[in-house]
Amino acid sequence: MTPLKTRDRLNAFLDYPETPVEGQTDGPLAGLTLGVKDIFDVKGYVSGWGNPDKFEEGLVATATAPAVQALLDAGARFIGKTQTEELAFSMIGQNVHFPHPVNPAAPDRVTGGSSSGSAAAVAGGLVDIGTGSDTGGSVRAPASFCGLIGLRTTHGLISLEGTMALAPSFDTFGWFARDARMYEQVGAVMLGEEKAGPARRRLISLPALDELVAGPAEATAYGRMRRVVENTLGPVHAAKAPPFGIDELYWATRKLQAHEAWTARGEWLEMKGRRVGQAIYDRFAFGRTVTADEVHQETRRRDAFRDAFGDLLGDDGVLVLPTVPCAAPRADSTPEQFGAFRERAIRLLCWSGLSGFPQISLPLGSVDGAPFGLSLLGPAGSDMALIRLGRTVLEAAGKA
Repeated sequence: MTPLKTRDRLNAFLDYPETPVEGQTDGPLAGLTLGVKDIFDVKGYVSGWGNPDKFEEGLVATATAPAVQALLDAGARFIGKTQTEELAFSMIGQNVHFPHPVNPAAPDRVTGGSSSGSAAAVAGGLVDIGTGSDTGGSVRAPASFCGLIGLRTTHGLISLEGTMALAPSFDTFGWFARDARMYEQVGAVMLGEEKAGPARRRLISLPALDELVAGPAEATAYGRMRRVVENTLGPVHAAKAPPFGIDELYWATRKLQAHEAWTARGEWLEMKGRRVGQAIYDRFAFGRTVTADEVHQETRRRDAFRDAFGDLLGDDGVLVLPTVPCAAPRADSTPEQFGAFRERAIRLLCWSGLSGFPQISLPLGSVDGAPFGLSLLGPAGSDMALIRLGRTVLEAAGKA
């Protein structure tokens, strides 16, 4: 198993043998440093997926994932590969095979995952940009926990060639940065210039989602963040939610994601002697129990939800919502406490995951001194618009 870099105080980077990485020295991202989550191929490096057996297979990538190469070709300088939770299937940030990444913004709390190393590296100033993936919240949750900007992109908009697949109909590329201007620079590289859209944005909320914050302190903090958005972008109007219960959407997410994950990785996991954390294995194995009839039913539900949610947003709607229910759980929380957080968080995070629509988390608030993010969720393809709206809000709040 590859160890962590001993010079890395945050347990963020993996100690792979250093190999030259092809890129450009000039371009719009020249001078910026880059950490790459260890599910993305980088030519000359093994992709270990957060698992010792996968690392010891020793399969060296012969090409760099196109999404990562785009950053390198724009001038970003590769620093190293960052820790991921095992097989990218958790949102806490504690891989049983490695010392856990440290959350620089709240050292007694978790970083979130599965893009844990990238979030820690960016929040701690070890790199300017960290790549992540978001299947069920693996960019958005760490961004909220670590006080970063993090976008789950429109599903399918950025290539995932050369990337470990987890649940392909949910998997997306994303990235972290501390600075809103820098975030927009990366967005222009990865997304290109957005076609002209509506001149105005219609801000909406869904009260049932706002009520998923964990308690009074979180509700107060979220209310403050909402006021910053309203003072900057205009009023947020409560809207009628699509005709789907939150628990319905939760189960559609759980079943479809787990079914796809088992299909993608089950055979590999079942090989004799595999070293896999029990909680991660159980999460995959749940997918083995999902029947073909359930997949059919939940797929139909997902399609209907996507249509109804798309109608609600139209081409100018932006949903304002808490990114996750609370600040990062404490690092010494019990498995039961982590589980309770996960169950509640999925009910917020699944709206973007099921629809495939983009969502950006903004570091606007705090609870008990720990970061707490607010999100903007827009229609498919509105990624750059969300980044620019986020920059406007952060600049107005003095947090850009």
